[in-house]
Amino acid sequence: MHYRTADESDIPRLVKLYKAVARIPGYLARLEQEITEEYVSDFVHKSLKAGLIIVGENEINPDELIAEVHGYKPGLEVFNHVIGDVTFLVHPDHQGKGIGRTIFTIFLDEIANNHPDVGKIELYTGESNARAIALYQSLGFMIEGRMEMRFRNPQTGNYEADIPLGWVNPNFEFDGDIPRL
Repeated sequence: MHYRTADESDIPRLVKLYKAVARIPGYLARLEQEITEEYVSDFVHKSLKAGLIIVGENEINPDELIAEVHGYKPGLEVFNHVIGDVTFLVHPDHQGKGIGRTIFTIFLDEIANNHPDVGKIELYTGESNARAIALYQSLGFMIEGRMEMRFRNPQTGNYEADIPLGWVNPNFEFDGDIPRL
């Protein structure tokens, strides 16, 4: 696996990756038909401008992306220390091999070592996604609450809570009190 910062030329391959993952119920909030080039282009541009986007390329077939993680600052000054809208995924054929942990660790290491202006990473996952919650917690994320009835599970039809999680950059250059999570 080769990991690198994404660029605009990756958009068609990211669309293909996102569609493959969206076919598996419960892995993404978006359905396959909601994965468009416009959607992918939007988050790629936002991540390149005000955040970070990492992709994992298949070493055997470099035209195939196997994993991706991205997030970006929301654009408001009061949140300028936060990267949110974090999304992370691994192609269904390559899950369970440690690729997700690796790419997410690379993402967090890049933030910690090269983005001292980023104090916090925020993300959400569904309450039924125990595997993701455990992964995020093992990477240093803390559960910050519950957002009841935030989404409807496409598999069960039930409404579920979203679980907000946060990670604090150990190298953030605080200009005031250090917040506690």
